[in-house]
Amino acid sequence: MSPILVKALQLFLSLSILIILHELGHFIPAKLFKTRVEKFFLFFDVKFALFKKKIGETVYGIGWLPLGGYVKISGMIDESMDKEQMAQPPQPWEFRSKPAWQRLIIMLGGVTVNLILGFFIYAMVLYVWGSNEFPQDIYPNGFKVAEQLKQYGFRDGDKILKIDGKKPEDIMDVGRIIVVRDIENVEVAHANGKTEILSVPDSLGTYLYKEGAIRPFTPRIAPVLDSIVPDSPAAKAGLEANDEIVSVNGTAITFWDEFTDVVKQNENTPIHLVIKKNKITDTISVTPGENKTIGVYPKASFTIKDITKKKYSFTEAIPAGIEYGYWTLRDYISSMKFIFTKKGATEVGGFGTIAKLFPDTWNWQGFWLSTAFISIILAFMNILPIPALDGGHVMFLLYEMITGRKPSEKFLEYAQMVGFFLLIALLLYANGNDIYKAIFK
Repeated sequence: MSPILVKALQLFLSLSILIILHELGHFIPAKLFKTRVEKFFLFFDVKFALFKKKIGETVYGIGWLPLGGYVKISGMIDESMDKEQMAQPPQPWEFRSKPAWQRLIIMLGGVTVNLILGFFIYAMVLYVWGSNEFPQDIYPNGFKVAEQLKQYGFRDGDKILKIDGKKPEDIMDVGRIIVVRDIENVEVAHANGKTEILSVPDSLGTYLYKEGAIRPFTPRIAPVLDSIVPDSPAAKAGLEANDEIVSVNGTAITFWDEFTDVVKQNENTPIHLVIKKNKITDTISVTPGENKTIGVYPKASFTIKDITKKKYSFTEAIPAGIEYGYWTLRDYISSMKFIFTKKGATEVGGFGTIAKLFPDTWNWQGFWLSTAFISIILAFMNILPIPALDGGHVMFLLYEMITGRKPSEKFLEYAQMVGFFLLIALLLYANGNDIYKAIFK
């Protein structure tokens, strides 16, 4: 099955689960407070529905437009914009007739479910599969450091010992931590064996992002080829798996990053490689393409045996999952500051970007990890104080509870319309970015 189709199916299943549970978060408290729910739909039923059935006072169904889902609660100004109902006198079973605190609980229900669900899925993934941890010693030669970090004392070959006094459990995660989190210092061991604590500004992450150094640490590994892209410049030149690069244009090569640096500097210009193939030295010329690559992948410096597998009991998995979810949410919120940069705006993505979170082949561990991440994202996005989102309703309810004055229904109608058009604009922009990148990048 095509990787694109596999990703699409996983995305469809994941969003279906999350939408249904999110709407249940509104539905259940609404029923508990004896508020009438007229519709419960997965996807939007614009003009018609693929399936619908009325049970009791609620119509349950599946719409044809897979952009979300909804519950239509009587007496509530929502995306249905049912002005006729709102023009009638309030009824005891309507949303608008309930105390503000009950309405607040109903509106917070979806976000609460998404947040708890994300934490729960992470906990169950840890319980069932455990976690892979990459210890420091899997990269005995340390990291190549981005040029932007060298002004703070970092050097090529550094090993990251501690970040803000805490040893990183997963050495593969240090780059993301430094970019996303506001850290104060990093303890490193330089290639000469000297240990040093380096102070960094709290604006370091934003600086690195603007400079395009979102992967500030590159593992220093041997320059040995693992695989060759078919029909690439490397394949046409005769390079093969397990070839070891000895030198490039007469300069000796010790690490893979030294080789890639030379390649990037010679776009559309032939480079001369001395390679060792089956203990025999050979010279090959190859011309990097317009994307500044020749189509090769390096051999990993470690094997599966070098990865530490950490197992969790059920009671250990729950707090570990909550902690994992907490840092996922916190890091995601921190990364939102990049959206307001020129580069960040171009990285906003829609369904195509979300689909890329899922593995190329069906893998339940990968599926649930991606689903948990999306659930937490949905919780955060939905609580933003934007009319038409849950957060918009919560904002107006809090205003009512604090001031004792309820916004007029006309104002809420206009706010709902403005919020709806903002969301449509954002949806078009995000998915437009995906289409642009698919065509031109």
